[in-house]
This record gives sequence, C-alpha cells and structure tokens, in this order.
Amino acid sequence: MAYWLVKTEPGSWSWDDQVRERTTHWDGVRNYQAANNMKAMKHGDQVFFYHSVDEKRIVGIVEVIGEYELDPSDKKGRFGMVEVAAVKPVERSVTLQEIKAEPKLANLALVRQSRLSVLPVTDAEWRLICKMAKTTV
Repeated sequence: MAYWLVKTEPGSWSWDDQVRERTTHWDGVRNYQAANNMKAMKHGDQVFFYHSVDEKRIVGIVEVIGEYELDPSDKKGRFGMVEVAAVKPVERSVTLQEIKAEPKLANLALVRQSRLSVLPVTDAEWRLICKMAKTTV
C-alpha cells in the first residue's frame, strides 16, 4: 500500500462534500506531475484529504477505490482521474504551519512542491502525520 495527499479548495469540494457523497472521481487535475502521481495510485492506497487556500490543513482520510482512467472532462484526452471513498475525518486537523514546523517532515512533498495537487507521502511521513492528527487507519 502507498500513501498520498490530495489538495482541494473547500469552496469547490470540501470534506463535508466528500462525506456526503462518500465516493467521487478525483478529476480536473491538469498538471503532468500530479497526473503521474495519480497513475501510480492503486486500489486500497490511503490518502490525506487536505483543504487548501485559506485553511491549509489535513482534515480527513480517503481511500483509492478506482484506479487511474481517462477524465471525460478533459476533451484532449491527456489527463485522468481516480475514484476515492471517504474513510474518516482526522481526530485533530493538522495545519501546514505545524507540518512545516516538524523537522521530520522537511522533505514532505507538500512542503517542497506546494503547488502540486496530488502528492506522495512516505510511510514514515504518514505515520507521523497520523500521530499528529491523533488518528489511526
């Protein structure tokens, strides 16, 4: 199993939206590096759900339930999507400020590549962030 982080603007798609709908296609990604990360996602991978823009915090966990396929909203057929399902909210949200303050997370892709919307998370980073969030999966 691999770990990931996906970013969303809560005004467009929030954790509450994800919980209400339970599953969704994670689509609309138009960055090649983010798309390559989605191509690497496998069924059962765990994913931090991150509210970007004003909130900048991890608020929940979703699971990949559908692997990469073409995104029908991309008329040129270059980009794809995955399907994710809500697993649970984190007990305590973890802010970007807290993540940046933790030396063990200095190499986290969220810190190094802040504009990317789909990011890998290492096993050690996942465990540490789960501990910070007082959450287990």
